[in-house]
Amino acid sequence: MVLGKRWKDVAETVIIGGGCVGVSLAYHLAKAGQKDVVLLEKSELTAGSTWHAAGLTTYYHPGINLKKVHYHSIKLYESLEAETGQAVGFHQPGSIRIASTPVRVDELKYQMARTHWHPTPQWLITPEKIKELFPLLNMDKVLAGLYNPGDGHIDPYSLTMALAAGARMYGAQIYNPALVSGLTPTSDGKWDVQTPHGTIRANRIVNATGFWAREVGQQIGFDHPTIPVHHQYVVTATVPEVKALKAELPVIRDLEGSYYLRQERDGLLFGPYEKEEKMVLQDSWVRDGVPPGFGKELFESDLDRIMHHVEMAMEMVPVLKNADIINIVSGPITYTPDLLPMVGPHQGARNYWTAIGFGYGVIHAGGIGKFLSDWIVTGEPPYDLIECDPNRYGKWTTVPYLCAKARESYGFNNVVGYPKEERFAGRPTNRTSGVYELLKGKASMGFHAGWEQPHWFYKPGDNAGYKWMEKEVAEGAYDVDISNVTEEIGVLGVAGPKARDVLQKLTQEDMSDASFKFLHCKPIQLGGINLRAIRISYTGELGWELYIPHKDMAAVYQAIMAAGEDEGIDNFGTYAMSSLRLEKGFRGWGAEMNCDTNPLEAGLDYFIKLNKHADFIGKAALQEIKAKGLKRKLSYITMETDDVDPEGNETIWLNGKVVGNTTSGAYSYTAQQSLAFAYLPVELCSVGQKVEVEMLGRKYPAMVVQEPLVLTEPTRTRLQKKSKA
Repeated sequence: MVLGKRWKDVAETVIIGGGCVGVSLAYHLAKAGQKDVVLLEKSELTAGSTWHAAGLTTYYHPGINLKKVHYHSIKLYESLEAETGQAVGFHQPGSIRIASTPVRVDELKYQMARTHWHPTPQWLITPEKIKELFPLLNMDKVLAGLYNPGDGHIDPYSLTMALAAGARMYGAQIYNPALVSGLTPTSDGKWDVQTPHGTIRANRIVNATGFWAREVGQQIGFDHPTIPVHHQYVVTATVPEVKALKAELPVIRDLEGSYYLRQERDGLLFGPYEKEEKMVLQDSWVRDGVPPGFGKELFESDLDRIMHHVEMAMEMVPVLKNADIINIVSGPITYTPDLLPMVGPHQGARNYWTAIGFGYGVIHAGGIGKFLSDWIVTGEPPYDLIECDPNRYGKWTTVPYLCAKARESYGFNNVVGYPKEERFAGRPTNRTSGVYELLKGKASMGFHAGWEQPHWFYKPGDNAGYKWMEKEVAEGAYDVDISNVTEEIGVLGVAGPKARDVLQKLTQEDMSDASFKFLHCKPIQLGGINLRAIRISYTGELGWELYIPHKDMAAVYQAIMAAGEDEGIDNFGTYAMSSLRLEKGFRGWGAEMNCDTNPLEAGLDYFIKLNKHADFIGKAALQEIKAKGLKRKLSYITMETDDVDPEGNETIWLNGKVVGNTTSGAYSYTAQQSLAFAYLPVELCSVGQKVEVEMLGRKYPAMVVQEPLVLTEPTRTRLQKKSKA
């Protein structure tokens, strides 16, 4: 017996960390029927960030996929007390995001256009309705509000204890205090988890340790990019005007004031997000580790640091001016550079999973617990959550970058978010290609997994602006070696009708159709430099991708530009490529193709031979999908717009009802009109079908058309030959 319980020597899953996220995962795994689920907590449940959190819950999220996480969390919290018999202190008075400038109103309209096709309840409401819901508000500057009924707040401690009760009820074991002192991988992909009470052999381990995540990761060689931030909120004594109310006030988020405010018993609680120059990082914990024994302690409060936000809150909610402050909570909240958590299996260590970096752990806990549980039990994620992939970071994520980016991201918490916006703290990283120095003054750079990538190139007069595989190899016993060469090799794309002529000047390799076929890869010499070339169709045009050591990229780039001078060669960025690929009807990964779609509904069935004798990953699933029949298909639509273009994830309407959503969109400079891909019910996919696309509060006429608007180079060539014949 250990800690009053039978000690388990083996476990299917060992979860390290007893905050709300870790306990939620234990609850979901056990409820899903997994045997031998063990959670290890070094001190006591909720120690860390959970116990002092403000406990806000909201359906709202500006992204697409995380809306599902929020939705699942709230639905779980609504039923958890009845299921476990444990009170959770869940209040659902709704919430209002307040817009007090015209730009903010546009931002709310933008979010509404991306919400209707989700189950999330969300409405754009008038100042009159806002006043009705929150009668203590000063309405002088209020123009509109984004209202989410069902939002509110929950007691984090009670939530965690209810999840723990549920986990135990379904068979999970929770041991505390049980410090993990060592993690040792075994040759068969399992883990020996060492504690003072004994060692557990686990099929997989999950790091859910909050601001201890770096220290646990370092036990197996990872420096996870997480950093604690000092977050403060203020609690008042009883406010007579609040006490006199007949119904609980909704939570408000004053976007210009950059704070949230909610009712706390008969008083108020409000917490600001300071600008980056005033916010405080606990960067010493990154360098030196978390102080021993820290768990349910707080930082010293600093009211002066948030006084600007306090004054704005007093202006918006005047009863605050006479309220007595009874508590200022200043505690560590863990952030990643982009404020999104790191969720899923981690490359480089078999069966090591992470659930860390939660700046908003209370609203994420329920949904993430279900997401990870489904993934672990079934072997596949239940939906696409690529923005939270822990492998989006790597060795390039240095401590200076982590600190600079976390400071910027926290400070930008409530600023207006614009489509295609770039933020520059911590850039460039050490992940720059061999042509970065040549191109940085010619292009507006975007940021992708640490790389600086040209979004668009300046012209004269322009104003400058700004399975996944290791697991398959192990489980399939394939004779394959996998190595990550991202840091050593860069890519240049050469495309267009004269691409072959330009490249042929620089190599002895025969680049003709007969010798260098589509999708073939060859090692070649280009300008005396060894590289690999792949013949591809670059947005429907003749093209090659050249894989080049970074040290040689600048020389190859300059040689290509010189060789193509007579042909009028020029640079193009990712924005141009996106528009061109839409004109040609090319699907994009992460947009038309992701974990939430399948190749048949994406219109890619001509790439799949279901009648071939060989088996392949996904064959059985596709045969089942085909047998059942499709309910929706990807359609190609054009739009009648004015000064706004689609981006993707806009809501599609027909006769006052939501019927689908766009996946990506752009302005076509060839066709001179807006176009997009969209998923629609199969009965609405016929050419000529008219629908409406919501953008910035308006519904624009759209029509399904035959794809593509612009023929690809192979098709044009084939038609020319046919015409001549």
